Amino acid sequence: MVAPDRVVVVGAGIVGAAIARALARAGVAVTVVDRGASAGGASASGEGNLLVSDKEPGAELALARRSLASWSRVEDELRDELPADFPGLELERKGGLVVATTEAGAAALHELADAQRAVGVRAEAVGDDRVRELEPDLTPHRTAAVFYPEDMQVQPVVATEALLAAARRHGARVLQGVEVTGPVLDRGRLVGAATTAGALPADAVVLAAGPWSGAVAARFGVVLPVAPRRGTVLVTSRMPQRVRHKVYDADYVGAVGSDAADLQVSGVVESTAAGTVLIGSSRERRGFDERIEAGVLAALAAKALLLFPFLADVQVMRAYGGFRPFVPDHLPVIGPDHRLPGLWHATGHEGAGIGLSLATAEVLCGQVVRDGPGEDPLAAAFRLDRPTLLPHLGGAAR
Repeated sequence: MVAPDRVVVVGAGIVGAAIARALARAGVAVTVVDRGASAGGASASGEGNLLVSDKEPGAELALARRSLASWSRVEDELRDELPADFPGLELERKGGLVVATTEAGAAALHELADAQRAVGVRAEAVGDDRVRELEPDLTPHRTAAVFYPEDMQVQPVVATEALLAAARRHGARVLQGVEVTGPVLDRGRLVGAATTAGALPADAVVLAAGPWSGAVAARFGVVLPVAPRRGTVLVTSRMPQRVRHKVYDADYVGAVGSDAADLQVSGVVESTAAGTVLIGSSRERRGFDERIEAGVLAALAAKALLLFPFLADVQVMRAYGGFRPFVPDHLPVIGPDHRLPGLWHATGHEGAGIGLSLATAEVLCGQVVRDGPGEDPLAAAFRLDRPTLLPHLGGAAR
């Protein structure tokens, strides 16, 4: 494969930003295009989770572990690449605590932790004394707890802006308020993107538009089974820190992996560096319906109170919602589109896009710039033409 001179990245969220920086650092002329503002979509609606605790052994966990290592390095790298007064990432190595409140939940939690430890994840089963040390205000009505010291959190908007700023300093262009309208083709190969600002010639086009990736792919004439999955978060007013880690109930892993379209709610509670507490997590597939519903908020609050009863006396400041990019087999799509040469994908991370963004950029750039698909040991697992996704591609669309 000949390394491309010019690449267009569609989407200025965290995944697009990470890819733009990686490609620009490799010497590629990168143009990032987004119909809105940078970090204006799914990236602004997330909690900034960088987790290994919620992933079962397999390719996604391997990608998460690689990404965590990259997040540990990128803070220092960006410090060298950006001006001294650029805001920090608010990267917190806080760790995660997963809590079961039933005997069945405890058995499932211990089984998952055993499997994760077998592949190198630090998962520490903790007793009452250690739990009280980690989270003094956690409910005493629990049946098991596992601590994951590797889990981290970052401020997602700041991180996106920092990655884009670094990409710019390496020569990338970022075009906001510009919408991609279709392909530019030459003898069956993609040679650019048509946009509302005119054609952008490119040797490769990378679709990194999160939940909107399916709609953008359709404009290029290909079927990409990425659908929006709605999530809602409650935000409390600022208060002295009483939640020290990311804390969630053991049902969360099942909700993440569920194929159900109806509402799934699990308790997820964590503090931010600003002093607020974020309360999630909900999942439902209802298209791009942006309504925030009282029933969802009530369900979130009820789940959070099971973990931290003191929250009953805390004022909720606001609520917000967003969309995650859902893929039927629950794995991201990272790599070339076998149906249209020149088209690449980096999407479908569901709620893990912030955490997986840096490793996604490494896997994709390793293919775009240096080698063909397959050399990276993780690349094959995320190809568009993997067996678990082929039935959802609707045949060759072109």
